[in-house]
Amino acid sequence: MRVNRSAVGHDVGRIVQAIALMSVASIIVAALNGEFYAIPAFGVTAVIIGGVGTGLVRRYQDADPPEKRDAMVTAATAWAVIGVLGGLPFLFIAWTIQIDPFPVWTNTPPMDSTTVIFLHPLDSVFESMSGFTGTGLTMAAVEEKLPRSIHWWRSFIEWVGGVGVIVLTVAILRRGDGSSGSYTLYESEARSEKIHPSIVTTVQEIWKIFVGLTIGSIILFVLVGMPLWDAINHAMTGIATGGFSVHGASIGHYGSPLIEYAVVPVMVAGSIAFPIHYLIFKGEVRNFYADLQTRWVFLWFTIGSLALTAVLYANGQYATLEETFRVGLFQFVSATSNTGFGTATIGGGTEQVWSAGATLLTCLGMLTGGAAGSTTSGLKLIRVITLIKGTEWQIREVFRPSSAIRYLRIGERKLSEEQTQQEYTEATVVFVLWVTFLAIGVAVLLRVLSPAHPLEYVIFDVMSAQSNVGLDSGITGPTMPDTAKAMLIINMWVGRLEIIPVAVLLGAIFQRFNLYR
Repeated sequence: MRVNRSAVGHDVGRIVQAIALMSVASIIVAALNGEFYAIPAFGVTAVIIGGVGTGLVRRYQDADPPEKRDAMVTAATAWAVIGVLGGLPFLFIAWTIQIDPFPVWTNTPPMDSTTVIFLHPLDSVFESMSGFTGTGLTMAAVEEKLPRSIHWWRSFIEWVGGVGVIVLTVAILRRGDGSSGSYTLYESEARSEKIHPSIVTTVQEIWKIFVGLTIGSIILFVLVGMPLWDAINHAMTGIATGGFSVHGASIGHYGSPLIEYAVVPVMVAGSIAFPIHYLIFKGEVRNFYADLQTRWVFLWFTIGSLALTAVLYANGQYATLEETFRVGLFQFVSATSNTGFGTATIGGGTEQVWSAGATLLTCLGMLTGGAAGSTTSGLKLIRVITLIKGTEWQIREVFRPSSAIRYLRIGERKLSEEQTQQEYTEATVVFVLWVTFLAIGVAVLLRVLSPAHPLEYVIFDVMSAQSNVGLDSGITGPTMPDTAKAMLIINMWVGRLEIIPVAVLLGAIFQRFNLYR
């Protein structure tokens, strides 16, 4: 079956139109912060992105609703396109600051070494892809020096990307063909949960929950002593499990244990599925422990944090047991929730800080991620549970008589043999492809980086990119080779889409150009 290119073109256009609206909204933030020089940058971005989106929609205005394969190709294509186009504000603002064409009242700041990096288009695309995918790896060396307009754009694209650009599009620019096309697109972004029978109502409910959690996070951060601008940005990127910060030292900038402990529940909240939040807000608090994935979010975060604390304490890296526990708790929750906020230095590139054991244990957290249906990436806990229980089930079946009735229980679900094989196969395929792309990324970085970088740190940074985390070991930054930057951009894109849409897109390209022969 060939891909319906008209359906793909139409829906990619609609998604791009939604991103154009984000640029328009950012003009208001630039004006409120007195950064009038940034207004033309966002305005030109809106015109360019809006023009691309509108052109595609008009070109394919008579397109049929997408089939599942079409939607997969749409998701993979759209995320690649917005990753590129989302870099325009970084490029245009940096360019505007450099040439400084406006009067004094526009408050154009002097060019500095942090902002100048975005004159390089690849670095702008890197920052954009990192933002939209909720990764948080950055090319900005000293984030405090960035204009607030760039702070906002980084936080805004992470906030939207946490829920998903397709979810945004379904909410505000839904198709006029009923719910079938919208739901197919919704599923293509690695989501299947429905809060209400209508997919549009479900998406709107998700946004209500997300906005509510964001406002609650802002209030919490202000109460524990974080400045308002910092609280707004960290609340947006924290609940979206994105991790961009307005400070180069991330949450560690404040040197406040109270703030560090306050950020942890926000990262945990971002790791819980939206339908569970919905039930909890309705008063069904038992879902904190009754839901399988939510239960394992708390269990895995607790076990991993204690294990990392034990390793760090054995290494004697921090002054007190409380500090060691706080570092272990924060870093493991940040890694496993795929948030990427940091309070400690993990590595200095070629200089080793954390041991291989602590680094690889954190990698394991990044690999699993949180609950499916949340804002996290990684494999997702439900897939990990399916792989573990499914493997155990496969082994036990060898010793059972062929006439036995076979089923697998995962949480409250009782799967038949056919259902078990189907879900186990899907989880295995995702895992194998995920590890394959990870290995490719590690191989490329080992090829282009200095051999002085420890292997575990290279694995850590590639894992951080592909799991959309944002923690780094001192390797990722503006001085790394362009080949390494491009590879991590691909890893971030692949990780956010959970592999399958990328595989379908590549298959469609191979079929289109008869490359299977």
